[in-house]
Formats: sequence, structure tokens, C-alpha cells
Amino acid sequence: MVPVFLTNFTIPPMKERLQKVIAAAGICSRRQAEKHIVGGDISVDGVITTELGTRVDPLTQQITFRGKMLPQPEKVCYLLNKPKGYVTTMDDPQGRPVVTDLLKGVRERVYPVGRLDLDTEGALLLTNDGELAHRILHPSNEIMRTYELEVAARPMQSKLDLLTQGIDIEGRKTWPAQVRILNSNSKQTTLEIIIHEGRKRQVRKMFEAIGHPVVTLRRIKYGQLGLGGLRVGSFRKISQKELENVFK
Repeated sequence: MVPVFLTNFTIPPMKERLQKVIAAAGICSRRQAEKHIVGGDISVDGVITTELGTRVDPLTQQITFRGKMLPQPEKVCYLLNKPKGYVTTMDDPQGRPVVTDLLKGVRERVYPVGRLDLDTEGALLLTNDGELAHRILHPSNEIMRTYELEVAARPMQSKLDLLTQGIDIEGRKTWPAQVRILNSNSKQTTLEIIIHEGRKRQVRKMFEAIGHPVVTLRRIKYGQLGLGGLRVGSFRKISQKELENVFK
């Protein structure tokens, strides 16, 4: 049976101002880029664009300067141990810090692969490779994501069994999850959960549904690619060989 979310899947857009993207490609400064936009030198997906407020997604849209594609940088991927309090977007209208603020010294324009909530920390991949991002995010590839979390008290096994069988959230049943208790006492329980879906705040909603709201949440793995000793707020470049672990 094909789940509903497969038929409607799209990669969440990570859009930036067009002049910023042009400047990042090394064509010219941002101020000069604005002049080129107004002058009709820039097209987006084959359409000349003269509006300075235009926002584009460099991973999925074709941007040309005077008929030529913008220079394509080397395809790279970074693993970030995201702290709490950072937004998984390229910029934020509310002025909150964004995850790319943490990538000091990274010259490429990389974009988050999926999202982590503001109050969730842990493993987050960022890349400028649109094909790679699509492979990781597409539900048909069933990339496993492993989380560690804490909840108050100790959930009854019967409630955890609901998660392993699939539980209804907002009118849709989740795929069966793998859940195990790592540590527990009378006040709190630490668990591990493995899922391959990426619905918004899914893990939190799953545990709310069984009456045990999440206190802390951390993603520790994509497939078999883990954080290792990467400190919170730190990042490192991922090799092609390591990326293969994402799909295991």
C-alpha cells in the first residue's frame, strides 16, 4: 500500500534573495548584482527577472547571467551538531539565529537537508547538492533517523507498543517506529526512537499522543552516520564514503 505522503512529496524550499545568490556565485558584489537584475541580465527558470525582492532556491532553480548558468561550486556536505535556539532556515524574519551562522569558514552556499525544530538539537546535514538532498528527503528511500529523548515518568509498555505499530497523528497513521528504553527511574525516562518519516515535530507529537510529552530531544543519526564525538555547535565536512552510511 502506497502511503499518501509519497504522492505529494516536495523538498521544502530554502529560498534566498536573488542578488545574494548571484554574489555568492562570485559573479559580482551584491550591489552590482542588483543592477544586473534591474537591467534584465538575470533569468530564473528561463524567465528574465527584474524584481529585486525575488527569492530563489539555488538547489532546485536554474539561474542564468546573460544566458549562462551561474558557476557551480564543488558539491559538499557538512554534518552539524545543531544546538537548541537555532532556526533551520537560511534567514529568519524574527531575527533569530539560523543554523548557517554556525558554519564559520565555510565558503560554499549550503542548505539544510530537512529541518530540526528550534528546541531540538543534534545531527543536521547541510549541502549544496540538490540531488543528494532529494535522495535523503524522499520518503521512498526510507532513510532512518535515530533520536534520543527524555520524557517525564516511565511510559507503560502498552503505550510504547502503539508507536511501534503506528499511531494516528492529525488524521494520518505513522509508519511503525523502533522504540527502546535506554534508562529510567520514577521521575524520567530516556528512550531511543528510529523513524524514517519527516513530518513536522513528528517525534514530539507521537509522544504527546501517548501522554508523555518530550522534555528534551536530540537526533543522533542519519542511517548509520552518527555524530560521534562532534560537540554541540560544531560541524565537519562529510566524505563521499561517509555519505554511503546515510543510506545504510
